[in-house]
Amino acid sequence: MTTRSGIGFDVHPLVENRPLFLGGIEIPYERGLAGHSDGDGLIHAVIDAILGAAALGDIGTHFPSSDDRFKGIASTELLLQTLAVVEQTDWRVIFVDATILAERPILAPHMSDIRRSLAAALRLPSDGVNIKATTTDGLGFLGRSEGIGTLAIATVERKT
Repeated sequence: MTTRSGIGFDVHPLVENRPLFLGGIEIPYERGLAGHSDGDGLIHAVIDAILGAAALGDIGTHFPSSDDRFKGIASTELLLQTLAVVEQTDWRVIFVDATILAERPILAPHMSDIRRSLAAALRLPSDGVNIKATTTDGLGFLGRSEGIGTLAIATVERKT
């Protein structure tokens, strides 16, 4: 079987009066991620990694922020649409590994829920997804809790 991997990256500022979504889970916090959709940067990075692995461009090509159809949309819906596009090209996702870069909120209590949610959306067993979180030890805009960044790698396998 042929396998390929792709890398995704996303970052969004934290803003007032927005819920915080990561991996399709709402995280209790006083600020949320700004974005045209629900701002779920973890799913956005995963989408970019999947599209990259299948050589299908990036999230902005498929879901441009200039398109009002995607305004406020749940990123899990964008992920499902991405999976449908990728599967039409005879690829399927077999593994995703991601790292969330955030000083605040503390994500440890939510990691298993995020992992389960993302695995379910990807139609993978829980061991087909790995999620980690780290800080920047106070350095930069992430360290000042001005935003959250995410990195992801996805491995896809040719179906035929």
